Amino acid sequence: MPKSRKYLPEYLSFTRKERTGIIVVIVLILLFTTLPFLFPFFISSKPVDHTAFEKEIAALKIKEQDSSRGFEKRSYDDNDFRYPSREKKYYDKGSKGELFYFDPNTLSAEGWKKLGLRDKTIGTIQKYLAKGGKFYKPEDVSKIWGLHEDEVQRLIPYVAIKQASHGNFAGSKNAEYKTYEKPNYNTTVVDVNTADTSAFVALPGIGSKLANRIIAFRDKLGGFYKVEQVAETFALPDSVFQKIKGRLAITTPLVKKLNINSATVDELKMHPYIRYNIANAIVQYRAQHGSFSAVGDIRKIMMITDDIYSKAAPYLSAQ
Repeated sequence: MPKSRKYLPEYLSFTRKERTGIIVVIVLILLFTTLPFLFPFFISSKPVDHTAFEKEIAALKIKEQDSSRGFEKRSYDDNDFRYPSREKKYYDKGSKGELFYFDPNTLSAEGWKKLGLRDKTIGTIQKYLAKGGKFYKPEDVSKIWGLHEDEVQRLIPYVAIKQASHGNFAGSKNAEYKTYEKPNYNTTVVDVNTADTSAFVALPGIGSKLANRIIAFRDKLGGFYKVEQVAETFALPDSVFQKIKGRLAITTPLVKKLNINSATVDELKMHPYIRYNIANAIVQYRAQHGSFSAVGDIRKIMMITDDIYSKAAPYLSAQ
């Protein structure tokens, strides 16, 4: 007999415990598979009554219809000074009142009453005027909330708004209006080394902030040695500088200089044209090679380029 047939029954046979375990697993699988379908038989769901909910929806619809009938669609203008009113749509067209020329900015409540306006409309006008409102032209009367179209057309021909400055009526053709006057700037030449903030503010395009920044930059530099340095001021637009360039001058050369043979690193780095690495290189070179005989000797330092030297040299001395 082959060996495979001899050992085959050993692989296919199970002990009593193994058979019991297999049966338990199969029963659990079947139980968990059919359990969801058995819920309706054990748990009874309560019936939901939708009648009350439907009644509430119907009541809300009735309220919405009633509220929509009581209000009209209105368009509001942000520049309109009309106030909401609960006046009825109808009014007595027969009570027109007496017509006379009037200024709506100064007319009293009795005057409005004499013109035939209702109390609520008069109250709206007085509230508007009390808050600083103004009528600038006769047509502004049409913006009064509660004033009907036929009343507006009746009142406009009699509106005479008096101008405070000229004493003319706003509705007249000869009314004078204040025209914009272009500011006249002083054409005096400004010395950039001695000018104060007021002198800079007098220039076109220069406000108090820019004037203070120009002076602060001048103080850090130790004075300007050419007008073009003003353009390096922080936040100064080039268009503004080109506009004022012809009005700037240097009549007083007041340039404060730093002695490169005695200045410390901290003193040198405070200058806008000399950074810390340049200041440190100058001091280190001086310590290794001795004092500088002339300002041009700092060009021997590799870190100092032609651009740096041309900017910083006017503020340096070797004496």
